[in-house]
Amino acid sequence: MATWIWIVIAIAAVVVLALVVLGSRQARQKRRQREQAQELRQEATERHRSAKEREVQAQELAERAAVERKEADRAAAQAAQVDPDN
Repeated sequence: MATWIWIVIAIAAVVVLALVVLGSRQARQKRRQREQAQELRQEATERHRSAKEREVQAQELAERAAVERKEADRAAAQAAQVDPDN
């Protein structure tokens, strides 16, 4: 075989090897990005769940406060009826 054929084969082998290495790097990068995206999704889901729990707690507290406010208004009205000076 002629020398130029060996040179072409060697260059082709280097190009193929470079393509394989680049493809491997890109595949790893995509896998890392997918893993990062999954972690971000999990974090977002957890934050959403936590926020929903806090909203429910806040609603319950608001409802309790409204009930207590009504009871205080009733007690104040009753005190006003009982007190002869008012």
